[in-house]
Amino acid sequence: MKIKVTSLYVDDQDKALRFYTEVLGFAKKNDFSNGPFRWLTVASPEEPEGTELQLALNNNPAAKAYQQALLQQSQPAAMFFTDDIKGDYERIKAGGAEFTMPPTDVTASIIAMLKDTCGNLIQMTQLKRW
Repeated sequence: MKIKVTSLYVDDQDKALRFYTEVLGFAKKNDFSNGPFRWLTVASPEEPEGTELQLALNNNPAAKAYQQALLQQSQPAAMFFTDDIKGDYERIKAGGAEFTMPPTDVTASIIAMLKDTCGNLIQMTQLKRW
């Protein structure tokens, strides 16, 4: 068994696609519609056949409430790992992203937090190597 897709609720799928591809650097994997439903996923260009992130529209009350509750509690909706958090921080910040926390040393890692423009906080993590 393996994880193939995980979902992230967004308030605007077009805006999310732009942010996750143009700012974060992910690649669009799937984008198709069936009536009002749109299946939209991105993946890491480093692992194009790896886990996909579904950018799911928060158009149901439970999804919207969940997304808003995480944001109000400053909880990240997703965590992405990097081997160069300071370089990615500078690249993503130059792309227009708003960081709520710059790269910060914490136990066993360095983390940074940013807003994804679609209603979520995202955590970037670089594990420390001893």
